[in-house]
Amino acid sequence: MSQLFDPRAFRDTLGQFCSGVVIATGCENSQPAGLAAQSFSSLSLDPPLVLICPAKTSTSWPKIRASRAFCINILGDDQKRVCDVFAKSGIDKFAELNWRLGASGSPIIEDVLAYVDCELDSEYEAGDHTIAVGRVLEARIVDSSREPLLFFRGGYGSFDAFSDA
Repeated sequence: MSQLFDPRAFRDTLGQFCSGVVIATGCENSQPAGLAAQSFSSLSLDPPLVLICPAKTSTSWPKIRASRAFCINILGDDQKRVCDVFAKSGIDKFAELNWRLGASGSPIIEDVLAYVDCELDSEYEAGDHTIAVGRVLEARIVDSSREPLLFFRGGYGSFDAFSDA
């Protein structure tokens, strides 16, 4: 017995899982690049590894990959506008942001909740995405007083926005 796979049902099902929102950044030839992502996870404590899964259609990931490093910037619930900018292609995503270079040479965005600065360790092809593993050079909490920006059921919000209490 075979059933037709329904991509919309699959996407809706996975939308029941709440995830954080991050901006992955890198710097190729002194030019910053970045992309918005929700496919980010810790992978290992020893050695310290994280992973991010950029789409193969991303125009920013090849620039970040070329730098052999990336920084994961964890967004606060008041930073949806930053996410919106980094979800676009063909614009200067850093034009109106304050940022500095981290240990890896990747941009750290000012006012994020936290960041994880990495060297690119390895990559794996996985369907329509790439699994990129980063070896952590530095991880810092910048502001623990705010809530994270969350993605759930196709929309953005915070803990309060999704709670029943």
